[in-house]
Amino acid sequence: MRNSKKNDFYFLRQVDFCIADDLRPKTSFPPEASGSDRSGGDMIKAVLWDMDGTLVDSEDIAVDALGLAMTEAGLTPPTDLKERVVGRSSDDIYRYVVETFGLKASPTDWERRKHHFYFRAAGALRGYDDAIETWRRFDAVGIRQAVISNSDRAIMDINLRAAGLVRPGLITVARNDVLHGKPHPEGYLRAVYLLGVNPSECIIVEDSVSGAAAAEAAGIETVFVPHSHSEAPQGVRALCSMRLFGDEILARR
Repeated sequence: MRNSKKNDFYFLRQVDFCIADDLRPKTSFPPEASGSDRSGGDMIKAVLWDMDGTLVDSEDIAVDALGLAMTEAGLTPPTDLKERVVGRSSDDIYRYVVETFGLKASPTDWERRKHHFYFRAAGALRGYDDAIETWRRFDAVGIRQAVISNSDRAIMDINLRAAGLVRPGLITVARNDVLHGKPHPEGYLRAVYLLGVNPSECIIVEDSVSGAAAAEAAGIETVFVPHSHSEAPQGVRALCSMRLFGDEILARR
């Protein structure tokens, strides 16, 4: 393993934290997994879900944990912290706090602080009922599904467990699993590859601008959940009902 001081990516397994750039998979995607045209109405074989703010009501808990970690480090969180960090990956947030607020903690210590406060509040995690119901409708008829997140593996595991979505064989892509987080498309393209489908056969369910940018770069049709706190960017359809969305996808399978 390389010297940890030369890396800024965190390989997190529950309470074990280390810097491990070498451990990230260097996945090579097939040519058909990028640059596809998006066209609503095509047959859908797979649904790719964002996690935080889409499937799981976790964003406020994450922002609170971040603010508490900043306070513990002697920093003053801004009042608009949520608007500044939602949708960003953990390594990106670390760089932001270092550059903007002068954080002195190492990446490993910083992640320990954040996770301590996040796990302490994890009992309040809940899945969004309408999103979880839609997931189960798709699952019941054999539509392939995956979860792609800018959160690290430790957070992803606890969130999906809280939502009742953990099961053998579930395809998930955490920030640890890719070289680049959203808004880079790598996470979504990795999920497409693992599911064995083409981008044109997928639809992405998102709630953040960075996630929408990743979807746009991947060339995959994208929708925003009704409970998103962000305005859907141009080219992304804002859903008015998860049930109607479920009906639509079932009709397109």
